[in-house]
Amino acid sequence: MLAEPDTRTRVIEAAADLLAREGREAVTTRAVAAAAGVQAPVIYRLFGDKDGLLEAVAAYGYATFLAAKHVDACGDPVDDLRAGWNLAVEFGLANPELYALMYGEPKRGTDSEAFHAGMQILLGRIRRLAAGGWLRVDEKLAAALIHATARGAVLTWLSLPEDQRDPALLTTLRESMVAAVTREEPVVQDAGLPAAARTLLALLPEQTTLSSAEERLLSEWLDRLASKG
Repeated sequence: MLAEPDTRTRVIEAAADLLAREGREAVTTRAVAAAAGVQAPVIYRLFGDKDGLLEAVAAYGYATFLAAKHVDACGDPVDDLRAGWNLAVEFGLANPELYALMYGEPKRGTDSEAFHAGMQILLGRIRRLAAGGWLRVDEKLAAALIHATARGAVLTWLSLPEDQRDPALLTTLRESMVAAVTREEPVVQDAGLPAAARTLLALLPEQTTLSSAEERLLSEWLDRLASKG
């Protein structure tokens, strides 16, 4: 019984290696079984079918990315946002086939623990922006914009012929994202109610005065105020 997790890992790593070296079409159950040193029925027993195997490989990709995703906070939450975006794009450019599997299909691998752990890191960065009064939009929209621009940057770059890959594409997309998500100055210098509501919303979980019911009600009100900005 103890050998099965190792077998599963070996199969996933063999599939990921085939994917990286030879592309998506090379990842057949027969080829993966041969590379992993197992019989094809083992793959069906562990993963159900080829799609189940690809789902596991995508989750492996998220885990690999998560291992490299921790960026030390530099003190400036906007610079941290840039650093995290750069890291995501660099991972995609370094692992094109794996990235295309992870992000080229809706929801592939998104049920994995690693994906959710990675999202928590991103949401933590966004929460720092909100708490500091830097956030221009609500936190959910910020997460979607950050994901969309990083994913679009990588997939567009990979789709271009090598002689047409201009680094300005990546820089421009990143700075467009930063401008859409953050303010030039923190909201402490902005008297606008929606921005103030977003800041209060970010700090609300730290309060200990209100009851749970009161906190939920205030959160609903702040959500409504924040959405008007």
